[in-house]
Amino acid sequence: MHPAFRLELPREITSSVVVASPHSGRYYAPSFMAATVLDERMIRSSEDAFMDQLVAAAPALGAPLLAAEWPRAYLDLNRAADELDPGVIEGVGRVALSPRINSGLGVVPRVVANGRVIYRGKLTGAEAEARIAQIWQPYHAELGRLMDAARADFGQAVLLDFHSMPHEALDSVARPGAPRPQVVLGDRFGASADSEIVDALEDGFLEAGLVVSRNAPFAGAYITQRYGRPAKGFHAIQVEIDRGLYMNERMIRPNADFEDMQQIIAQVLSRVIGALPGRVPLAAE
Repeated sequence: MHPAFRLELPREITSSVVVASPHSGRYYAPSFMAATVLDERMIRSSEDAFMDQLVAAAPALGAPLLAAEWPRAYLDLNRAADELDPGVIEGVGRVALSPRINSGLGVVPRVVANGRVIYRGKLTGAEAEARIAQIWQPYHAELGRLMDAARADFGQAVLLDFHSMPHEALDSVARPGAPRPQVVLGDRFGASADSEIVDALEDGFLEAGLVVSRNAPFAGAYITQRYGRPAKGFHAIQVEIDRGLYMNERMIRPNADFEDMQQIIAQVLSRVIGALPGRVPLAAE
């Protein structure tokens, strides 16, 4: 079984920040590709391609980096384990349908970007349960462990959950005459993180010349809701980056600005990490 995630640790964890990329997984198992009606490029349309590479500086800055290995089209780690879609999973009983499930974006997705259907028919309940047990549960167990360790060591834990958004998705939120957002910070309207932490993130992106929006059009989903408990010292912020800033969306390839964006994110991470509780790393012997 291919691993559920990849964990990159610094030589010594010196920050309360945990960096995660739950939608950049790109292990498309042969059995999955045989089951889908989509081609190799179309199936990747909902992937946050290369996001794990954009945040690769985190370990060098003293923060762990947790990245998904399996793609979002196979299993969505930013959904609750019980967000089961009867439209794609056999035997699902009565469920409280949510807008996400109705649109085919449950924990086992029915569609990728632009509503393109993934499968010819339905999956068995056993197949869905196996995906959750083998991928969802290990990923969230590890993320929970990292957050608990940061809270114990530094008095608080700060999850920066990095995602990417299609360039075209931003057309509907730009105000007439105003620039469209290039970065969207989601803190569930203040419920998942203290504003000072979000301010530090926003200031970093603004200093880089990017247009930043808060909670529109993305306020944060399951991960920020589950891990963001500011009153208990746990903070979670969803960071959405416009894909057009760093990749050719049609070809799913990094563009000429990829390294510049990578450097900007490294500088933002450095700024936020420096503003939060931490410790100076031990000198090399």
